Amino acid sequence: MSHAVKSIETIWVELPLRPVPARNMVREIPHWTLFELCLVTLESGVVGIGETMVYYTWGAATVSDEARKKVIGRHPAENMWDDSLGAGLQIALFDAAAKLLDAPLHQLLGRQHRDRCHISWWDIDLPAEDWISECQLAIANGYTSFKTKGRPWYDLVENTRKLCATLPAYFEVDMDFNGFGVDTAHCTRLLKELEQFPNVVMFESPIPHSDVAGYKFLRQHTHVPLSMHTAFHFGETPIETAIREEMVDGFVLCGGASKIQREALVCQVNNRSFFLQIVGTKIAAAFALQLGAVLENARWPSVNCHQLYEQDCVRTPLPVINGLAPVPAGPGLGIELDPEAIERFRCQPKAKPFPYPELLLAVRWPSGSTTYYNHAFQYWPDWQGGKLPFFPRGVHLERIPNDGSRAWRELFERAQQGAVHSTAAPF
Repeated sequence: MSHAVKSIETIWVELPLRPVPARNMVREIPHWTLFELCLVTLESGVVGIGETMVYYTWGAATVSDEARKKVIGRHPAENMWDDSLGAGLQIALFDAAAKLLDAPLHQLLGRQHRDRCHISWWDIDLPAEDWISECQLAIANGYTSFKTKGRPWYDLVENTRKLCATLPAYFEVDMDFNGFGVDTAHCTRLLKELEQFPNVVMFESPIPHSDVAGYKFLRQHTHVPLSMHTAFHFGETPIETAIREEMVDGFVLCGGASKIQREALVCQVNNRSFFLQIVGTKIAAAFALQLGAVLENARWPSVNCHQLYEQDCVRTPLPVINGLAPVPAGPGLGIELDPEAIERFRCQPKAKPFPYPELLLAVRWPSGSTTYYNHAFQYWPDWQGGKLPFFPRGVHLERIPNDGSRAWRELFERAQQGAVHSTAAPF
């Protein structure tokens, strides 16, 4: 019987976010609800499953005609290490190949190092009350770590103080800046203020990755470990350079399986820990667990984000106990899809919903003035370009609902053109 790929089916689903993530992610990443499921059927009847978060995951956003031609008629193992296929198809090929052997996927990836993997709860930047409620939910679900965003439109020091006052001593927070620390002249003071909170155990990407000297300086002037993405859009520095120059203590590994395996080996040789960041539904989380089982230096909790959703398209639970998730032991990924959920959330392919319609944001400055924007990627370049104050105390961000008034509409239309600075603050 042939085990070649017979067909590839793709299904789009739109998964509902929980209320707290939903009202905050709308500012920046409302498209994180859209997924393309990938089902690879072999001539033998075996079905491998994968998924792509359409407007985020590495490689191809959807399964291309070129990828289909490359894979159909071939054994799944022939192409499963090809990162260019994109997340959904690559994961499905791995799942199918392992199912053929009636073996958990990690047995195809390497020698098993652990049967439980470190895993983290994730949220975008949140106001203090939402930070607190999300961490309480994480604790109730067995998590011991939380990755979030350090952003200058909230009073980061005060909000961290409020959060940490509610946390048990064992619960850890990873603060991801995505380069918003700008440079050492600004960032050093901020990190020194934040390191007073024992729960804060990681500063991720505090300044642009191209600033080699800056990272070396920060690492010498804070006792909290530093980490950085191995491929990101804030200035690229090869992982070998970051290690040789002693820029950071560890890394965030993301991308396809071949890229992750290569970079994980570099980390192992140089005794550097890393996070796995494979984002999506429980399909992506299961893939990360299978990788984490064999990658010895995956000592920091992985970021998978499947906790964001009210309901998943996977029936199999992924329990977390003491901050660790057992590696699924069944064949392949070790998970089972939920056909009813897939039908409920099935949708037609959609364009990226950005900027989100009818969104008006107000940054309230402690001086009493207000700056209005339509969406996050208007104020990202303003902060990073030095056009606004750097992480001021007392600042906060509000969403201004549409009250139907002419004044709201006029302000919204002005904000579409860029920042609107106001001392009168009509809203």
